[in-house]
Amino acid sequence: MTAELVRGQNHPLPETRLEIRVSTGKPVIAGATLGDEQGRMRDDGWIAHPGSPNLPGLEVSRQAAADHRLAVDLDALPEEVHKVHVLLALPLGVGGPVSFGALASPFVAVTGLDGTEVASYTIIGLDPESAVVAVELYRRQGAWKVRAVGQGYAGGLAAMLADQGLTQARELATTINEAVASGMARSVAAPPPRRTAAVSGSPEGPPAPSPGPTTAPPAGTGGPINYQHPRRQTSAPPPPAPTAPEPEPGQPAQPVAGDATGWSMDERLYNQIWGMFEDLARTTAAYRSAVDFADSRMEQELDKVLADPSARSGPAADAARGAARAKHTELIDRARAALDRDLDQLTAESEVVEPALPLAYARWDNPVWHGYQVPMEVPMALRMGDLSLPERTDLRIPLLVRLPLERGLWIDAGHSSQATSLVAPEELRRLSGELATAIAGRLLAVYPVGDVTVHIIDPAGTAAPTLAPLVRSGVLREPPAQGAGGVATVLAKLTRRVDLVQMAIRNRVADSLPPDIDTAEQLLIVHDFPHGFDDRAVTQLRYLADEGPSVGVHLLMVADREDASAYGPVLDPLWRSLLRITPVPDDHLADPWVGHAWTYEPPMVPPGSQVLPQVLRQVAEARQRYGR
Repeated sequence: MTAELVRGQNHPLPETRLEIRVSTGKPVIAGATLGDEQGRMRDDGWIAHPGSPNLPGLEVSRQAAADHRLAVDLDALPEEVHKVHVLLALPLGVGGPVSFGALASPFVAVTGLDGTEVASYTIIGLDPESAVVAVELYRRQGAWKVRAVGQGYAGGLAAMLADQGLTQARELATTINEAVASGMARSVAAPPPRRTAAVSGSPEGPPAPSPGPTTAPPAGTGGPINYQHPRRQTSAPPPPAPTAPEPEPGQPAQPVAGDATGWSMDERLYNQIWGMFEDLARTTAAYRSAVDFADSRMEQELDKVLADPSARSGPAADAARGAARAKHTELIDRARAALDRDLDQLTAESEVVEPALPLAYARWDNPVWHGYQVPMEVPMALRMGDLSLPERTDLRIPLLVRLPLERGLWIDAGHSSQATSLVAPEELRRLSGELATAIAGRLLAVYPVGDVTVHIIDPAGTAAPTLAPLVRSGVLREPPAQGAGGVATVLAKLTRRVDLVQMAIRNRVADSLPPDIDTAEQLLIVHDFPHGFDDRAVTQLRYLADEGPSVGVHLLMVADREDASAYGPVLDPLWRSLLRITPVPDDHLADPWVGHAWTYEPPMVPPGSQVLPQVLRQVAEARQRYGR
């Protein structure tokens, strides 16, 4: 049973390994301080904050965010620690609210590692305060408890730290705010667990499901993708999702944006879109199965009529054939009615969800882009296009890919399908280049300042027209590399980064990387492969595709597979490791349940739109402002 605390109330903690979840609606700094029996800090080594997120028994977020999960292991704390204070503060110098009175009431929950909620606290009554001690974990007679505190400080983070006995409170507060504002709080994170062996079978076949954390909707080729439905969770974290009003009797429920489970609105919308994708796949499969059954039943009944030569003609035979066809029509009509009912409901849900999508999930023509501001936190996922089925082509489900990217991307610039064969080769390459620029622009737009670095290899300079938005905006730190020398330089730099970061993580010395190593996520765009590549460069590219994603190096290939056919099967693992997308609508993606051929529509910028150059210009200005 969850304890809903009010200010000053306490509650026993049944276990010592916990998560503290925070939801504020707008990005805030979350940290934790250690205290002695009087609640006083010993020194600035007793605080975990974005610039120094780890202490024995504590781990906090590395950046300001609207939602946080703080890890606590009370048994691992130093013996002299008797109290842990969870603090929240508004970041200074980056825009946004200047006091908690301008925000919705912060919500804090203490949970077990399995997500089971122990106690929760909604902090009300804040107005001019820009920092607050949210909750306190304290030890009393050998047992740990949580107390709802809600003590706010109009003097901000410095006043809060000074109240806990830190003599250098103002200096430390300045350091924390500068780290958040400049993006210097970023560090190299440990790599995610490796996936198991790649799925075998046809390159265009559906990937197999696998257990573990949720990932994006359908991927194309390569390793196993987890299709466990995220809405099938056993418990829903607070705050609760919005609910629709009760429908009239006999009427379908009115759809509501964000009615899936999830800790934040972004997560609820992500899970809702995931559920829409599954619902469309399954209801279409049911319809197609019903049609197959009706066809099979009619064939069987007609075979019975034809089985007896003496009864193949005459009024009785005609009546039997008419009855078989009538039953077939009835079954088809019934199946279509059920399908239309489900599709109408999904269409209504899509019409509600689409306008409510956050920036990272929205199409380029969504008005949310007109109010663009460089974000302070990494989103959960990125829209990589849309998916539809022929039964309702106007019902498009966003294809959301989790961030950071777990696999590279391959924009197929060749005539590999009927859809692409209808486009002239020069036009197909131009569209492929525009798609690569649009995807790179979306990544740069949804990450915090300086958290993504884009490298471009364009050996022959043929992609210059489509790269113009990236080059002119100033978001690139280096111009596109050309010629064999440029190819070698970029690949050597990124290969060295992968080697050093892997070594640092393996030896747990991530803070000891050379100063010239860029710890931001790296996106390498390769045009016209394999032009300009020798055998060594091809080997390095394969290495980056295999080892890069786990340490923040991601590959985006713009290539026609036939151009690299001279390498034969040597490159087959490379193509399989990448998610294949196309610059024109094409039905090459498959779902994992029934293997539908989904039509993929790429996330192209609308013709004549200036949204991409405007967004990139703001990203470049933010980088200059913060020196990133």
